[in-house]
Amino acid sequence: MTHQPIPIEVVLANPTLDKKLRTIAEKVVHQTRLSEEDGILLFEKGELGFVGALANHVRERLHGNTVYFNRNFHIEPTNVCIYTCNFCSYSRQYKHRDDGWELTKEQMLNMVKKYDDQPVTEVHIVGGVHPKMNLEFFCELIQDINTHRPDLHIKGFTAVELDYMFRKAKLSNEEGLAKMKAAGLQSLPGGGAEIFHPEVREKICADKVDAAGWLDIHATAHRLGMHSNATMLYGHIENYQHRVDHMSRLRNLQDQTGGFNCFIPLKFRNMDNDMSHVPEVSIIEDMRLYAISRIFMDNFKNLKAYWPMLGRQQAQLSLAFGVNDLDGTIDDTTKIYSMAGSEEQTPAMSTEELCDLITAVGKVPVERDTLYNSIKVYGEAVV
Repeated sequence: MTHQPIPIEVVLANPTLDKKLRTIAEKVVHQTRLSEEDGILLFEKGELGFVGALANHVRERLHGNTVYFNRNFHIEPTNVCIYTCNFCSYSRQYKHRDDGWELTKEQMLNMVKKYDDQPVTEVHIVGGVHPKMNLEFFCELIQDINTHRPDLHIKGFTAVELDYMFRKAKLSNEEGLAKMKAAGLQSLPGGGAEIFHPEVREKICADKVDAAGWLDIHATAHRLGMHSNATMLYGHIENYQHRVDHMSRLRNLQDQTGGFNCFIPLKFRNMDNDMSHVPEVSIIEDMRLYAISRIFMDNFKNLKAYWPMLGRQQAQLSLAFGVNDLDGTIDDTTKIYSMAGSEEQTPAMSTEELCDLITAVGKVPVERDTLYNSIKVYGEAVV
């Protein structure tokens, strides 16, 4: 699936272009930050070709034709969770924990050992909030992984998981994160952000950490020298103002700390959850969201499309709408999105398959580590 973005010069030469949209386009060309009002206007009036042209202009300025990926695998300790997020198809309430799974530390360490002879660079640990899997449990797991394979970057635990662990241990965010860092945790994923605005958050995930708590955990991690990612769950009951508010809060924190590695929009999937009545948005809206994210979030160098959730072809298409990262080979079966009805029910791609996906649309695949240091350039783009 391919798409050739419209050159930005063609956009600016269009005499019928809306005056306000032209002002936004000129801001993008001159690297002037967009206001929240600009962001909302892009969602309201920005057609796909227009926002795609602007996003591609920014991506090419930052990355040329480079598209990043990494070699990683996931560990999902449990899908048992004390929280009841309406959009979640993955978790099982603690009272119904027999319907879910709970891995022991030994089982998880064995998953790591399975990759002993493979050149993976990252393990990503994330799952439900289980009351018996506390801070000590996970610190011991991290120490065991770090002892067994010290070269493996350990990225783990959403702010939702960490908030619960730290409160249960009666520790501040700084104390809890310092303890986990000492055990070997190196960075945080971006999950649990959903939508920050309370009008939406109270309806879809009222009982878990709020926006201020999520942001404070990430800000604290950044102060301690740990990088993290940021996400936004889109395409459900939120409106354009909610999306821009969410992105603006992340952009403001990035101004303060510079600690976010990338931004990852996550598409709402409606299978087998309490929001199954909410229709999923179209691929056009997916691409508009990626493009506007690239334009608006000017201090996030990297924009990632999580291909197991979006699907291979759609992820490939997103490379024409500002995206410069396709996550990783994900050499396992991650269940969080497959259980929600994602396009990829068995999300694993070989390095060769992922590189072919990238080169087929004229981009150059580059393997990276978690912190976006380049490891290896693979081949050349297909002309």
